[in-house]
Amino acid sequence: MAIRVITDKCIGCGICVKVCPFDAIDMIDKKATIKDNCTLCGQCVEACPVDAIVKDEEEVQSKINIDDYKGVWVFAEQRSGEVLNVSIELLGEGRKIADKRGVELSAVLLGKDLDENAEKLIKYGADKVLKVDHEKLENYTTDAYAKVISDLIEDKKPEIMLIGATTIGRDLGPRVSAKVATGLTADCTRLEIDEEDGKLLQTRPAFGGNLMATIVCPNNRPQMSTVRPGVMEKAKYNENAVGTIENIEIEFKDGDLKTEVLEIVKSEKETVALDEAPIIVAGGRGVQTGEGFELLEKLAEKLGGVVGASRAAVDEGWIEHSHQVGQTGTTVRPKLYIAAGISGAIQHLAGMQSSDCIVAINKNPDAPIFKVADYGIVGDLFEVLPELLEALDNVDDIVTALKAVES
Repeated sequence: MAIRVITDKCIGCGICVKVCPFDAIDMIDKKATIKDNCTLCGQCVEACPVDAIVKDEEEVQSKINIDDYKGVWVFAEQRSGEVLNVSIELLGEGRKIADKRGVELSAVLLGKDLDENAEKLIKYGADKVLKVDHEKLENYTTDAYAKVISDLIEDKKPEIMLIGATTIGRDLGPRVSAKVATGLTADCTRLEIDEEDGKLLQTRPAFGGNLMATIVCPNNRPQMSTVRPGVMEKAKYNENAVGTIENIEIEFKDGDLKTEVLEIVKSEKETVALDEAPIIVAGGRGVQTGEGFELLEKLAEKLGGVVGASRAAVDEGWIEHSHQVGQTGTTVRPKLYIAAGISGAIQHLAGMQSSDCIVAINKNPDAPIFKVADYGIVGDLFEVLPELLEALDNVDDIVTALKAVES
């Protein structure tokens, strides 16, 4: 899909410029000209009094030869110089897809002073790193990142593009897909290759998580997906891995960038990295109050983990949204997940059922959480958790005594 101006019809009235919400139209020689930041909203099409602006899908389709598109790309998101875990997860999944397609796996890395991260991405399995090092890319802005990536796509023509469904990824993905006139499947939880025709099968929850929808993009390229953090298994680090780092030179022209980051102010409020935690102790409606979460915090601290929560607990205001696990929160796969007072709604299960070991504590023996649990304790969490804490204290005492004897 594209917005096109029929110049012979355009009378230069300027109405389209006034109605465009994104300043994506200029008047050049008294003719409307669509700029690169057009989002295809169509307001100019409706407003044009002489039908000189049209949506033209056939024109774009005719320019695309799907056979020209090769390779799997992963957007390697980094913040403050650190590559996010979701990028490593996508490299792991991208490696499988690239091997099935018999193509190259590339990581797209944007930012400033990227040499160390580029090498790291090679060690995690990328055949090539497309490194774009520029001071304007040090901090994320939508227009800068979207322009660079869409230009790269049009030049190098990847078959598949994977982006983490982070705050940045959910902003970037739709803008890039609109610029290169392709589709985007959001919040995927599974990716596969169709054995018959090689298309990417993109699966995501639908209708509140009550069913899974598999989506394909048959007529456009690249096939683009955002993937939820914590869903895919991380790529394995290989110190001996080798690959190619390609330095991409770019230049921003006047008018390319509409925003500029002047200052970054970090919140003083402590945040929780649920997707990176090896142990999570999560509470639901059964915790009953905000004070009830103090018991979970003690257990999490004892185990060296963090506190999670169901949506019900967050909606009650007992704990902040940053702790929420589930379809509308964070998808996690820790080594140990303790679910206390969580019944197990399908939206919550979708966000934690890939955990290595799940321990469920609930008074209701028929709670759905027990169907995915490796270990289940039927009982009152306010009785069970203190006993667990006492048992852990006893273990600590025994370990301390043994060390004293050895010394």
